[in-house]
Amino acid sequence: MEFTGKVSGITMDYATGKYNISFQAESADAVTSQYDSIKDIDRLVITAKKYRKKRSLDANAYAWVLMTKIADAQEYPTTKEEIYEKMLKDYGVLEEVDGAPITVTVKACVDMSRISGHWLLIKNNGTFKAYAMIKGSSEYDTKEMSHFIDGLVREAKDLGIETLPPAELEQMLKVWKP
Repeated sequence: MEFTGKVSGITMDYATGKYNISFQAESADAVTSQYDSIKDIDRLVITAKKYRKKRSLDANAYAWVLMTKIADAQEYPTTKEEIYEKMLKDYGVLEEVDGAPITVTVKACVDMSRISGHWLLIKNNGTFKAYAMIKGSSEYDTKEMSHFIDGLVREAKDLGIETLPPAELEQMLKVWKP
């Protein structure tokens, strides 16, 4: 079950000593249909977090345009996918679970490019390497995508690539997914 809304109250059931937290949903239809699918489940994992608007599709398209132009401007043949991986390492956001980054330590001989996901080398002692998982840009919220695109724009400008004017870029980042 997932919906947007706000916390509307907290009460304590003195008979059981347990707390009841209530939420006010923005859409009754979304909650009603989802409630039916969970009402008979005895134990749930419940998470509430601050709402953030999703990034715009235009922002994602613009990011790929910039990465393609950056790839084309490289001295040696480079794909936009290789630039994407580099930009994730330079400007990306670490994937987290319960507020902590997802990390893995492997023998130094392991080729992490063969392991699903995006990885950032954080430690290498010669025998073992530690990596942190990086979120793919399709999972970014507005703030994260804005930081990512700002980095791409800096990289593009350093290569003499024309970018959108700041006002147009800002407007594009204000247009959200439906």
